[in-house]
Amino acid sequence: MSKVIVITGVTQGLGRAMTQALVAAGHTVVGCGRSADKIAELTEQFGVPHQFSVVDVADDRAVANWATTIVDQLGPPDLLLNNAAVINENAPLWEISADDIDTIIDVNIKGTINTIRHFVPAMSERQSGVIVNFSSGWGRSAAAEVASYCATKWAIEGLTQSLAQELPPGMAAIPLNPGVINTALLQSCFGEHADHYATAEEWAESAVPFLLKLSARENGKSLTAPA
Repeated sequence: MSKVIVITGVTQGLGRAMTQALVAAGHTVVGCGRSADKIAELTEQFGVPHQFSVVDVADDRAVANWATTIVDQLGPPDLLLNNAAVINENAPLWEISADDIDTIIDVNIKGTINTIRHFVPAMSERQSGVIVNFSSGWGRSAAAEVASYCATKWAIEGLTQSLAQELPPGMAAIPLNPGVINTALLQSCFGEHADHYATAEEWAESAVPFLLKLSARENGKSLTAPA
């Protein structure tokens, strides 16, 4: 059965790879990102019924307007994938600027909360749907020079566990560690060593079927995508 799937951060990396795989599998993808050029490319590539919009998830009003439009047109999503995230350049915590910290927290934590605030009420009223908040290996462990990113991903684990207890029966909130994938984010941390890991497209081959099978049975479970 075809699903309506909302994905944040669709313009690159895992978001773009998931979009391609989900469209190929016959699902309707609704995505957002901050790059107008890349959103235009996705719109041209995939067309209707898929919808791609320029939305900064850190902007609550923009997310509210976007969610209202989508729910009015397509109904509540069956699957909400909170994938959008940013990371600081490798540095000790005290060397990361206040502006960079604000951006990381606003996108990674507040952005996730914003989409939940504006999509989940309709999902909750229908009493169905799965929310997957993308965590990280650094949401369950720590490493030097990525403290701000770790902080946001540990936050994702906690807020998702709490959200899972607030949802009605029939729904699920799941923190997901996607694994280690060769994306621009990983390249910023690992440099050339990122080449040793699977590409986003390779990852999506196993991750997308896994995501599509998630249900209320997994509510509150901290999961890791298959390698």
